Amino acid sequence: MSDTGHGMDRATMERIFEPFFTTKPVDKGTGMGLATVHGIVTSHDGAMTVHSEPGKGTTFHLYFPRSDSTVAPETQTTEPIPRGKERILFVDDEEQLVRMGQSMLERLGYHVTTRTSSVEALETFRAQPDRFDLVITDQTMPNMTGVRLAKELMRIRPNIPIILTTGFSEVVTPEVAKSVGIRDYIMKPVVAHDLATAIRGVLDESNAE
Repeated sequence: MSDTGHGMDRATMERIFEPFFTTKPVDKGTGMGLATVHGIVTSHDGAMTVHSEPGKGTTFHLYFPRSDSTVAPETQTTEPIPRGKERILFVDDEEQLVRMGQSMLERLGYHVTTRTSSVEALETFRAQPDRFDLVITDQTMPNMTGVRLAKELMRIRPNIPIILTTGFSEVVTPEVAKSVGIRDYIMKPVVAHDLATAIRGVLDESNAE
């Protein structure tokens, strides 16, 4: 993959795969994009190389091991996607993901409030703690991570069900998430059926308590 952008000097290239390293202004980038890609590639026994020069753009090569085995086709499920009417606070610093998430959840019947800032999400929740039946939050966000946001929300309302989404599994594991009281943990990219099932499971469990 190549672009014709500004390019990078060697000092920058040596750090681009570090989590939270970014050359963007404060609040404009998390520094997790390339770190996430690198984590996905290496978890599949692959590798990445990068070539860049200031003013000459950047080229990435992604390598994956060849496999001669035949992959069995996935069995399609006819199970209906679970729906609901509860109120959900959906938090992610990526505006496009917020729009997609809201559309997905509203098609399932839920009433959705969105925030692209974890700080704003906390203030929204603090103003009306009983307004929401569930919170879905991304992990990697500026100012406050999803885990930290979850802890703050539970200080206000200990029984609030929370689902954490993340694209970088080495930062927070399902075990760590559940140890702080988060009800479920979903890896990105989020699949509609998996999210719907997780939501219904968490809400039904909460209602049974």
